[in-house]
Amino acid sequence: MPHSADVHAFPLRVRYAETDAAGLAHHGSYLPWFEAARVEWLRAHGIVYAELEREGYHLAVVEAFIRYVAPARFDDALLVRTGLVDMRSREATFVYEVVTDTAHPRQLANGRTRHICLFRGQVAKLPEAVRRLAGA
Repeated sequence: MPHSADVHAFPLRVRYAETDAAGLAHHGSYLPWFEAARVEWLRAHGIVYAELEREGYHLAVVEAFIRYVAPARFDDALLVRTGLVDMRSREATFVYEVVTDTAHPRQLANGRTRHICLFRGQVAKLPEAVRRLAGA
């Protein structure tokens, strides 16, 4: 998790379509969960990602890592804890922890994504609103 205590918990429930034949959450389901949690992390900090896109900015994923610890199953209530751990002028790195949404949370997975900022398709500095988050 990030060095700061600024972590946002995004709740979700494992949908049937996100499971495999064994009834476990498919490994490919985790990156969309990370994406949804990242968008909500930004929203919780006053940044609406759709507005960034309308302005011409995109945070393109250039690296993704997931470590699977234990399986999630259909209808499990989960939390994706998200934080910002590194920011440079043109890139940002987020970390994630997927845990059960229970009285005693159990870690199911953890990971990170690194993003490069694009402005109208060209590598650019992160928008000022995003750069301010480095101190969040």
